[in-house]
Amino acid sequence: MSKLKTIIITGANSGLGFKTAENIAKTTADYQIIMACRNLDKANEAKQKLITETGNKNILALPLDLTSLQSVREFVEKYKNMNLQPVYGLICNAGISGAHQGLTKDGFDCVFQSNHLGHFLLTTLLLPLMEEKGRILVVSSDMHCPLSGELEWLGSDMIAFPNDDLGQQTIRYSYSKLCNLYFTYELSRQLKNDKKSIIVNAFNPGLMLETNFVPDKSKFTKENLKLISNRVGSLEKSSQALALLMTEKKYENISGKYYDRSTNTCDSSPLSYNQENAKELWTMSMKYTYNK
Repeated sequence: MSKLKTIIITGANSGLGFKTAENIAKTTADYQIIMACRNLDKANEAKQKLITETGNKNILALPLDLTSLQSVREFVEKYKNMNLQPVYGLICNAGISGAHQGLTKDGFDCVFQSNHLGHFLLTTLLLPLMEEKGRILVVSSDMHCPLSGELEWLGSDMIAFPNDDLGQQTIRYSYSKLCNLYFTYELSRQLKNDKKSIIVNAFNPGLMLETNFVPDKSKFTKENLKLISNRVGSLEKSSQALALLMTEKKYENISGKYYDRSTNTCDSSPLSYNQENAKELWTMSMKYTYNK
């Protein structure tokens, strides 16, 4: 029997995470999928559905709440104690929209922690457990450069602990997706400097109306969709692309790139390539999660 390749997917019980898990699981039974989800009941339902639809029984569901740093640490400890294979792949997929407001129990803006900081801690804790040629994919968004124009970097503290004004603005989602890119690019640089063969890339799935990420779709009229046609994605195409980037051999040496709704790379915003901002976010994220 072949050694199983373990792939962890956050938010795998629905939407992009579920479809990506399905595409990977049905490729071959040699892939073991770990569905890391906040709601374990929904995750177990999704797990049974995946097993039935793909015939792959190597699927597990484990609890993971990215708004809790303790939950992230408990997830990693549970993974260690299960004596599973080293991690072959990690897809940082789970996230929430900018409509969510308030602070987490850890004291951070909920969007910042859900979309960036929780995944930052998860990834850095899992790195020592990854295979030599492991792969990390971070789901970002073209909204890191919003329709209103390029963002201005406010510094990590302002985004992690927004004032009353910023704390009520949906632009916090764009900042969290910019953080995804800073994290991806900085981690890729560090891995290359350390002569590690683990790769890390970012992926933009586009606006997928087939998912429940944006429950209220009333504003997406035909007229409005025409105006943003270059930002619309397909759940089928994006999930297939994400699965291919995780599994196909020809992508195993490509790192530090931004894929746009496909297996094709493109440039992200000019601001996203600012290395000083990326280093500042990395330094502060280490402080927030490790007190370093």
